[in-house]
Amino acid sequence: MFKTTQPPLIIFGKHSVRDYSFPQNCLVITSKGAIRRGWLEYLKLNNCYIFDKVEPNPSIEIAEDIISEFSNTNFSNIIGLGGGSSMDVAKFVGSKMKKFKILIPTTFGSGSEVTRISVLKVNGKKKSFHNDSQLADVAIVDSYFIEDSPIEIIKNSAIDAVAQCSEGYDSKNGNPLTKFLCNQAFEMLEGGIIKMDKEKIVLGSLISGLGFGNCSTTLGHALSYVFSNEGYSHGHALSFTTLYAHQFNNSKFYQRFSNIVKKLNFSKINLKQNYDEAADLILTDRKHLDNNPKQVSKQDIISLLEKIQHQADVDYQ
Repeated sequence: MFKTTQPPLIIFGKHSVRDYSFPQNCLVITSKGAIRRGWLEYLKLNNCYIFDKVEPNPSIEIAEDIISEFSNTNFSNIIGLGGGSSMDVAKFVGSKMKKFKILIPTTFGSGSEVTRISVLKVNGKKKSFHNDSQLADVAIVDSYFIEDSPIEIIKNSAIDAVAQCSEGYDSKNGNPLTKFLCNQAFEMLEGGIIKMDKEKIVLGSLISGLGFGNCSTTLGHALSYVFSNEGYSHGHALSFTTLYAHQFNNSKFYQRFSNIVKKLNFSKINLKQNYDEAADLILTDRKHLDNNPKQVSKQDIISLLEKIQHQADVDYQ
């Protein structure tokens, strides 16, 4: 027996946002670029409250500030509009304030719009929060938003989704349905990246979220956060941490993931933090490590960090 969760309503398709009737007096949680990019006009929102101070890798303090600022405001629903950071904050706030949540991704890779997971920094370190109350009530995936995205954002989004579905497939917490979804997502994302087919990347990301969101990512994500803490984008960090995690786990996706990293041409990542201290921090991430298909020791982690630093033993075809 197994259980899966997903938003009650998922709407997919180009311009699908325009077919949805948004309620009045919503609280929109987004980033500074939302107004400049015309996102609010595209949604045709009226009489809404706007919080546009979300930045990449947001802290739990941002979520707490929103709760404090709007606790006495009579808004109807929360709309999370943006990348994974904006949606994660919207999910966390909506869960705490018990509000109806509408999530609209403008980048594609995190799968946050369909998962019960949010990632926020606590005391300067990334922490993942898992709770069914964080699931969106409505997820709207509109490929309009990817059309003019810079290539670096598309690359980071795409590798994020590929890392998530391939790690999710290998997760000890998986089941036949999550493995099917993760495998289908990988196939679609791989084809989309090779041909730079943006529609395939968007759909592959959605399927990836439905897959890994019901089982968990693993070692690659556990390793990635120490690099993100030093300023690397999540996707950039995952391009190498998941690569070496797949090699360590003997994953069936290792070679194909390696070829995708080469195709996307990511630059090297370097960790400034002492390996021993970094390994101690990584070992506290039990949500990811306990679901890894192989047991991971502190020495394993140090060895992996050394390989990532030197890009050793990577087998590109």
